[in-house]
Parts: sequence; structure tokens; C-alpha cells
Amino acid sequence: MIISANSEPNRKEFNSLLDSTVAELSSHANKSSKSISKLLGRDLEPYVKDVMTDLAVGTAFENSIELIGGQKFPDIVAKKYYGIEVKTTTQNHWKTTGNSVLEGTRVEDVERIFMLFAKLASPIEFRCRPYEECLSEVVVTHSPRYLIDMNLEKGKTIFDKIKVPYDTLRKKENPIRPIVDYYKSKLKPGEDLWWIDQENSKASNLVIKIWTNLSVTEKQEVKNKAMVYFPELFSNSGDKFARLAIWLVTREGVVCPNIRDLFTAGGKGQILVGKKTYKNVPRIFLNLFDNLDFIIETIGQTSSIELSDYWGIKTSEKKKIADWIELISLQSKKISDAKHLNVKQILTEIIAE
Repeated sequence: MIISANSEPNRKEFNSLLDSTVAELSSHANKSSKSISKLLGRDLEPYVKDVMTDLAVGTAFENSIELIGGQKFPDIVAKKYYGIEVKTTTQNHWKTTGNSVLEGTRVEDVERIFMLFAKLASPIEFRCRPYEECLSEVVVTHSPRYLIDMNLEKGKTIFDKIKVPYDTLRKKENPIRPIVDYYKSKLKPGEDLWWIDQENSKASNLVIKIWTNLSVTEKQEVKNKAMVYFPELFSNSGDKFARLAIWLVTREGVVCPNIRDLFTAGGKGQILVGKKTYKNVPRIFLNLFDNLDFIIETIGQTSSIELSDYWGIKTSEKKKIADWIELISLQSKKISDAKHLNVKQILTEIIAE
């Protein structure tokens, strides 16, 4: 574990440099949003470094801004003490998966790290906070990683929850142990901690839950995601729940013994769309139509790259809603009980309302 003995040099001046950097980046985005929006991931790091270098002229940080790059943490170092970790998202939110809890690639002597987060969805925005102030939870990809939330309220960090300060935790020989102990203390009967050792960029929960332990809201959120990610649910395929079952465990940390009932229990019903009443509508389609607003919101919050992986087709940010409607429509044509429904037309009409 790398530990620096440096005192905090020129902290107020560095805070001022960060504020100026965010303001300058915002100004660039206002003047040239198209070019800034293309600076995804690592492409933004040298851009931020150059902006900081220019702004550091005449300050204590002149000629001290370094782009580290590679797999090192953080991405940019100032005066061999302060660090800036750069993150981007193309979605309209302020959350992403952060760095490893173990911090095995931390740059030597860097003691204070800040998160510079770029939301490249319109309108483009930049925010910067002390790293430890925006870490809300620990999630699992191929190793335990922090979950970043730039909107996180004071007192709600993972370090507040485990009652161990960030600097204390990162210097421990086994920083995972206090986190495991915390999540164990929150387990309900029938739940257990888990570990999935796989290369997967999508964050998963550390706790496996039984479906019946979820709240009504949590259950509906999971079902809404499922109706977005797995169009085959609306077909008559014998294995249409197979991918969903795997996803529930590996991505949502939920075990459900009766997946089919989540979407089909309750029999048929009717729905009014515009001035037309559709009768004998299978329950799975009633669930779809009744929750369409939230489903469309889920599509909007999921990147086209991720949706392309789920759907097995190439989609785009502009086309993803239309592509999803088309996929649901194609699958629905395989169900004999839904042949009287023009699912594509119904979805389009409800969305337009």
C-alpha cells in the first residue's frame, strides 16, 4: 500500500485551479459542444491536462501538471501530490463505476485526489469534487470498485456507512474487510454476499437478494429493465426467460425461483388506447403498456452501446427507442394470443400521448 508523508501544499491555490479548470472546460463546451462531446474516456484526459497547464502559469503549480495515462490512478498529477481522476459519461446522469477499492495502481506520493466528471450528454457539464466525497457504494465488476455519484449528499458516502475514513481505509492491509463486514450487517434472511470473478464493465451488487425481499418499487424497476433488455420475453420461445435468469443474478444480484410469473401472472385484461379498447390482452403486454413511461426512461438512460449488446443488433442514441419498438413488435407476432394486437401501433400511440 503506497502512503505519502507529504503535507498539503498550496491547497487553497489548487482548489482555485480546479474551479478555474471547470469554468474553462464549460466555456469550451459552450463554444464548441460538438468537438467536446467527442472527448470520451481517455480522450478527455490530455485535454484537461492542457487546460490545467495553461491555467497553472503564474501559480505554484506551473510546470507541475503531468498526464499519467495508462492504467495508473489518478489520470493527472499536480506537484506530485494532488491527483485528478477524469471520468466521462454520454448519459444524462452523474453516476459511473469508479476505481478499485484496493488502489493497486495508485501513483506514488499522490495524497489528495479529486474527481473531474464530464457529462457529455446535452447540455454538456463538468463537475469536480474531492474523490472520497462522491463514492456512494462498492460494486463488483471483476474486482470490488467504488460507485461514483457526483450528486451524493454529504454524510452519505460508503465511508460514512462503514464508519471508516477514506484515508484510513486505503492504508489498511485489507481494505475489503470493513466493506464486507458492513454489507454482511445489512443482509436479510436468505441473502448472502457474493463474488463474480469475470471481466464485466457493468457494476453488480455485492449482495444476492431473494425476489420476495425486494420492495414493490425495486421489483418494478427490475421488470422495466428486463422488458427493455430482453425483447424475447414477448415471444413464445421456450427459453425466453433464460437470459433474464442469468442477468438477474449476475447484474442485479437477485434470485427468483418463478421468473415466468413475474410477467404472466394475473391472466388477460383490457386496455384503452386513445378511443379504442383492446380486450383479451395477455398480462405481459399489459405490464408493458402500463409501465411504458418508465420503460422509455430506462431506454434513455441506457447507452446505445449497451443496448446493442443486449439486443444483438447495432443501434444508436437516435434510433434506440424506434429499434426497441421494432424488436418488441417482431417478437409479439410469434404469440397467437397477441395476433389481434398491433403492438407497434399501440406502443407508438401511447408514447405520443
